[in-house]
Amino acid sequence: MRSIRRAALGATLLALVVGACSSGGGDSSTIAGTLILGGPPECPQRPFCAVGLEETYGLTFKEFKPLDSGGPITVEAVKNGQVDVGVLFTSDPAIAVNGFVLLEDDKSLQLADNLVPVLRQEVLDATPEAAKILDELSSKLTQEALTELNKQVAVDQVDPADAAKAWLATLSLASGSAGAGKEVTVGSTNFYEQEILGELYAQVLEANGFTVERKFQLGNREIVFPALEAGEIDLLAEYAATALEFVNAGAGEATTDAAATTAKLRERLGPKGLTALEPAPATDQNGFVVTKETADTYGIAKLSDLAKPAP
Repeated sequence: MRSIRRAALGATLLALVVGACSSGGGDSSTIAGTLILGGPPECPQRPFCAVGLEETYGLTFKEFKPLDSGGPITVEAVKNGQVDVGVLFTSDPAIAVNGFVLLEDDKSLQLADNLVPVLRQEVLDATPEAAKILDELSSKLTQEALTELNKQVAVDQVDPADAAKAWLATLSLASGSAGAGKEVTVGSTNFYEQEILGELYAQVLEANGFTVERKFQLGNREIVFPALEAGEIDLLAEYAATALEFVNAGAGEATTDAAATTAKLRERLGPKGLTALEPAPATDQNGFVVTKETADTYGIAKLSDLAKPAP
């Protein structure tokens, strides 16, 4: 599971890290060829980072600067203009805090780590309406909404239950008594985003008559998944591609297609007495960000825009 983003490190550490540069030699006739890319040190060798950007989008950058893995050093480097494009997780609250522009992965470079509810088949069989309730919620969970919720909890210190309640109040979700007399236990790993999602699931089920018990901050996936299989919890927020590769022992079945990846996850979960519902638009995966100033200067909103001729 994604680790909690740590507080910003000191300027000295940032200077030491960004001082170690890798040569680039990008095509200066394109926008990308005039910009500096910053990200984890292994980015130049990774298919979902620099290698994928070149193979999928035809992008090579002027220079690469090794930073950290979607953490505070990368955030500071983008903010301060030491890099033009930074690699962060797509739901990182720093995107909202700093007004960064998350460039759309319009050619689907990244595997589909869309958020998806995973629950026990026994619960779904007993109350089929739960699928409709949770699918409706997932359809509303955009990237912007998830990032803002993460910001409220991780940065503004809003209680996850309060943040979830306030956001749900802005939606026109169905409510009723479909779950009257039914009990559901919602779990989460020890990651603030997971607790937010657990609260969203819990509160929307409660609005439909379910009695919900919360078991949050249980530990990592290696702890929570066995609890789900054992019936100690009934419902868990997951990430389609990562969950699939977890349950299939890294068989490499995840793709960039959210529907196909979720369908394969559902297939793999079946023998475990579990199932997956529909994926949300929101993801928590590698993304590429720029400042709003950079986006406005070059007129870029998606990764393919970086292949346009340099001004």
